[in-house]
Amino acid sequence: MLITLSFTLSALLLHGVNARCRSQPGQPGFPAAQDWATLNETVEGRLLAVVPSAKACVDVGCTPEQWSSAFYRDALPGQMTNYQWEQNYTSSPPELCLYNETSSCSQGNVPVYAINATSPQHLQAGVLFASQHDIRVAVKSSGHDYLGRSTARDSLLLWTQYFRDIEFANSFTVGDEDKGSVVTVGSGVNLQALYQAGKAVDKMIVAGSAATVSAGGGYTQGAGHSVFSPVYGLAADNTLQYEIVLANGSFVTANEVSNANLFWALRGGGAGSWGVITSITMRTYPAFPATLHSAYITFNSTNQAAEAMTIHAQHIFDLDVYRAGQYFNLYNTGVAGQESILWLRTYFANVSGDEAQTAVAPFITDVQAIGATLINQTVETVVANDIVANSDDTGGYNIVLASRLIPETQYRQNTSAIGAAYKTLLDQGILAILGNLVAGGKVAENANISSAILPKWRTAKTHIILPATWNDTVSPSDAVALQERFFSQNVPVLAAATGEDDSGAYSNEDNVLEPDFKTTFFGPNYDRLLSIKARYDPDDLFIVRAGVGSERWDVESGMCTI
Repeated sequence: MLITLSFTLSALLLHGVNARCRSQPGQPGFPAAQDWATLNETVEGRLLAVVPSAKACVDVGCTPEQWSSAFYRDALPGQMTNYQWEQNYTSSPPELCLYNETSSCSQGNVPVYAINATSPQHLQAGVLFASQHDIRVAVKSSGHDYLGRSTARDSLLLWTQYFRDIEFANSFTVGDEDKGSVVTVGSGVNLQALYQAGKAVDKMIVAGSAATVSAGGGYTQGAGHSVFSPVYGLAADNTLQYEIVLANGSFVTANEVSNANLFWALRGGGAGSWGVITSITMRTYPAFPATLHSAYITFNSTNQAAEAMTIHAQHIFDLDVYRAGQYFNLYNTGVAGQESILWLRTYFANVSGDEAQTAVAPFITDVQAIGATLINQTVETVVANDIVANSDDTGGYNIVLASRLIPETQYRQNTSAIGAAYKTLLDQGILAILGNLVAGGKVAENANISSAILPKWRTAKTHIILPATWNDTVSPSDAVALQERFFSQNVPVLAAATGEDDSGAYSNEDNVLEPDFKTTFFGPNYDRLLSIKARYDPDDLFIVRAGVGSERWDVESGMCTI
């Protein structure tokens, strides 16, 4: 009873009964130089002064190729893969540090200091220091974060890039149950490294295509999709345990038996809201051969492209028998006679090249019948570990996303609405429409798994993304206006294509501008997530935009309660 009462009082205080602001530079409570020096001693000299990536690049003389390499950028503590999150467009004046224009760099939204942690003790020291001085924290592994949650102005960054241990085991026990073959990975291990480590021991894991995403970072906290999800489920479905530093400085294990509520929240309850993960344990599967069928198809008008995408929606169930995954990315070229191009990549587990080509052929035949042009198609069969991840990811540019999960019922009952959405978006001038067939199959069958994964994943067929980009010549005010226009004009079209009033989205590939993120990202799980937040982080040390509890804080800075 006393515990419940204390949590209730904490919640009331954070809801504005006793509004507060975090300590900021220049204020009496902000750590003095001696405080930072003492912290540096505590973390064994691993405290770093942080600068924006453009300044860091100039300081070390990086090349243009290095600037755009996500692998290279991962070694820079201040960087975000999409570096508009390092800028502060809305301050007066704007605080910017732009590539090739670093003579007047400002800190922007980049943390002041970072702990380059290599042990839980380093992170515990950082958490306790931040709590003692009431300063904001940011948590980052790779910085591959489309919502900018891994950086924050005037903050202490808890950086886990160098937690890189990988350990495979043939059995793993939780309570009295042997969960089978697993891998335990540090939160700094990227997917490319994990795939190759698995290949060396004939194992495969469920993960995505981005080379520099960290499996133990925010990936499973959002759900984590894969082209092999129709076969094996979401990455969070396959996560069995987390090791994590909490807001009170304790280092705990979370699984179905220990800290079970926290484990429930970590699997799908949103990145950055629960603590600092040091490792996760995931199921592994025997390595298997996989076939990738790739095709490029061009369309001469938006009408033809929309008709083709209606046909695609009608044929999407052709792949169910194989539980194939697919990326179907439509690019709006605006070139006369070749208005758009579809890059189709279909992934098959344990299926031959001939079978794969046969599976995709009905769709290709039907789009050719409406006048579309097949540029080429290729088939490749290799071990699955070698066919999923990119060789590198592109960084150092400005991009935001919006997305929606399209229900399976919409593909069965209303494919014309899907095609009509493509037509409207192309006519609006959208840069691309990025399709992901990463649901259905095992994702739907795993609906009985108890986790915070948005329930709409279990009824979805696809995950569709819209991107918006701009270059550094765009003024800060125009960059803000561009993002607002993107969200007010393009996103409602995609949301309408779901046929739902309460459409859902994958929280790792969407946008902080979602007006009702609680419904869109978390659905009916939100109230339970709030109660778990109150137990494990009662003072809101871990707050990110569009994350659990963030409605209690000012949107832009996260510095003051509202």
